Amino acid sequence: MSAIVGVYHFDGEPIRIEECKNVMKTMQKFPADDVQTWTNRNLFLGCHAQWITPESVGEVLPYYDYELKMAITADVIIDNRVELFDRLQVGKFLRKDITDSKLILLAYEKWGEEAPKYLVGDFAFMIWDEKRQLLFGARDFSGTRTLYYYNDGSKFAFSTIIEPLFSISNISKKLNDQWLAEFIAIPVTTDSISTETTVYNNIKQLPPSHTIKVENGRIYIRQYSKFDYSVKLKLKSNGEYEEAFKEVFNTAVVDRLRTHRSVGAHLSGGLDSGSVVSFAAKALKEKKKRLHTFSYVPVDDFVDWTHRYRVANERPLIESTVNFVGNINDKYLSFSDTNPYSEIDDWLETLEMPYKFFENSFWLKGIYEQASSQGVGLLLNGQRGNWTISFGPALDYYGRLLRQFKLSSLYKEVNLYSKNIGVKKSRIMKFVSRKAFPEIARLSNSKNQESFPIWINPEFASRTKVFEKLEEQEIDISGTNMTDAYHIKDNQFKQLHFWGLNGTIGTKLSLRHSLWERDPTNDIRVVQFCLSVPDEQFVQSGLDRALVRRATNGLLPDDIRLNQKSRGVQGADGVYRMIGSWKVFIDELYNLLKDPKLSSFVNNELLAKYIKRIETDYTPRLIFEFEFRILMRSLILYRFLNKIEGR
Repeated sequence: MSAIVGVYHFDGEPIRIEECKNVMKTMQKFPADDVQTWTNRNLFLGCHAQWITPESVGEVLPYYDYELKMAITADVIIDNRVELFDRLQVGKFLRKDITDSKLILLAYEKWGEEAPKYLVGDFAFMIWDEKRQLLFGARDFSGTRTLYYYNDGSKFAFSTIIEPLFSISNISKKLNDQWLAEFIAIPVTTDSISTETTVYNNIKQLPPSHTIKVENGRIYIRQYSKFDYSVKLKLKSNGEYEEAFKEVFNTAVVDRLRTHRSVGAHLSGGLDSGSVVSFAAKALKEKKKRLHTFSYVPVDDFVDWTHRYRVANERPLIESTVNFVGNINDKYLSFSDTNPYSEIDDWLETLEMPYKFFENSFWLKGIYEQASSQGVGLLLNGQRGNWTISFGPALDYYGRLLRQFKLSSLYKEVNLYSKNIGVKKSRIMKFVSRKAFPEIARLSNSKNQESFPIWINPEFASRTKVFEKLEEQEIDISGTNMTDAYHIKDNQFKQLHFWGLNGTIGTKLSLRHSLWERDPTNDIRVVQFCLSVPDEQFVQSGLDRALVRRATNGLLPDDIRLNQKSRGVQGADGVYRMIGSWKVFIDELYNLLKDPKLSSFVNNELLAKYIKRIETDYTPRLIFEFEFRILMRSLILYRFLNKIEGR
C-alpha cells in the first residue's frame, strides 16, 4: 500500500530537486515503511510505501526494470496472482518473490493498455514506458484507490492525495462551483455526479474502471471495464447455486487475507459483515491465525429510541455470530469521548474535502485507530454486500410478480413472507402494490411525504444549473421517490459516481493508519457472479436475501442467518453524544450565518429557521432528521471553506 506521486514536464524541462522534496514532504504525516523517488530528467516518480503483503516487504518503489525499459509507482494489492502467473507463464520457483507492482509490469508488457482488464484487486498505478515515451496508468474497477491529477499543457502531475499537487509551483487552490453545487443539492451521501472532477477546479481524478495515457503532451482517458448483464447462470438446483456462490465468495475472502500482519474485520449484527467474518475466520484458522473483529456499540446510558424493527445496539447479535463462528478476538467499542461534531476537523484533514456521512464518522475513525494500534494490516468489511451477496428485495420482487400477473407464485411467496416476518398479508400487499405501480404510489404519497429541503442558495443553483444536471442523470433531488431496487442496483454498477466515496474514505483512512480496508463483497468476480444469478435465487420461499441466507447455513447462527424482523442502525446515539457540547454547536451555527462566503452557496434564511428549531431541542431523534442533517452539512462545509482560506 502506498501514496504515489509523479511530475512529468512535456517540454523537456528538467525536474527540480527542490520541488521533488516539497512533494514528498507533504506525505510525511503518514506512517511509512519506506520512502523512495526516481527521476529521469523531465520525469519524477515517488512512493510513500506501507508494507502490507508479504511480497511488499522490502519492495523498492518506484521500480525501474532495465530489461523492460519501464518504471512503475503503484498503490496496489493484486488478488488473482496465481491466475496471472499462469497466463504470463511465470515459473513457480519465481512467483513467491515477484511483487504486485512487478506483476503489473509483466501484464503491461504482454497486454499493453488492455492489461487492467486482467487485474483483480485494488489498485492505482502509473507506468513510464521509456520505449514509447509515455505514461500509462489505471484505477481499479470500483475506484477503491484514489488517483488525482493536474494538467496545464506544460506539465502533468498525479498523486494518491490532493495536497502534494498544491506543493508544485503554479498550482493554486480554486474551488469548483459545480462540484459544490452538486454536493449541496444531492440529498444522499453522494458528493457529485461527476467521476472526474473534485472540489478543486484544476484538480481532476481518474474515474473508476478507467485508464489514463499521457503522450506527446496530450491526455487520453478510456474506460476499460463494464459489467456484462447478458451473461446468465443456469444451474440445475438451489444447491448448485449455493455451492457456486460459496466457491466464488470464499476465493474473494481468502485472496484478501494476504498479509504478514494481523487481519481484522468490521462486524455488525447483519448478514454482510457476518458472512465475510465467517469465511475469513475459518480460513485464518487453517493458517493458525485469529481474526480480530471491531464493532461499534452506543454509549452505555443511551436509550434506544429507534423503530421496533431497528436495533441501535447490535452487541447481542454480534456476540451470537462470534460465538457460533469461533476463532475470533472480538472488541466492542463505544468511543464515548467522541461524536459527529468533535471529529469534523480531523475528517476534513483526512479527506481533503467536505463530507456528509457525519452520523458514522466518529466510530469509523475510531475503529481504524483501534485496529491500527493492534497491528492489523488488513481490515475486512462487507460494504457492497447489499448490492451483491445479500441482494434480494422481497417487496420489489413481489411487485414484479404482480406486474407480470404471476399471481400463483405471488400468493405463495407473500403467504410465506408474512409468516416469516410476522406481518399480515394485507399490509404486505399494500407495499407490493406500490412497488408494482409506482406512478400511482407517487401521486398518493406526494401530499403526505416530506421532501428533502432545498438548502442551496437559489442564485448559486441557477448559475450552476445544478438541478437540471441532476435531473438529466435521474438523481432524485426530493429524496422521496420510490425507486425500484433493481433500478438502484443497476445504477450501482453502471453509474460510476456511486463508487467514488467509499474509495476516497478507504484510501485516505488507510494511509493515515497504515492498514488497508478490503471488501470481498466488492470483488469483481463476486459482482459478476451475482449479476448473473437469476432473480428468483435472491428471493425465494418467503426469504429476502435468500441466496446468502441459504449458502451460510452452518456458517452463521440462525438468529442472524434467518433474521428478517429487524436490522441494525448505526449512529443513532450521535445527537445524544453531543448534548454536552450543544451550546457550542449552536453558537457556531449562528456564526456561520455571518460568513459571506458560505452564504453565497447556501440558503441562510432556511438555515436560520432550522437553527432556531433545534436550539433547545436536542432530542436524540434529531440525528436522522432533515433539519439536523442540513445544519451539520452546512457546518462541515463552513469549516472546510475556513480551512482552505486559512481562517
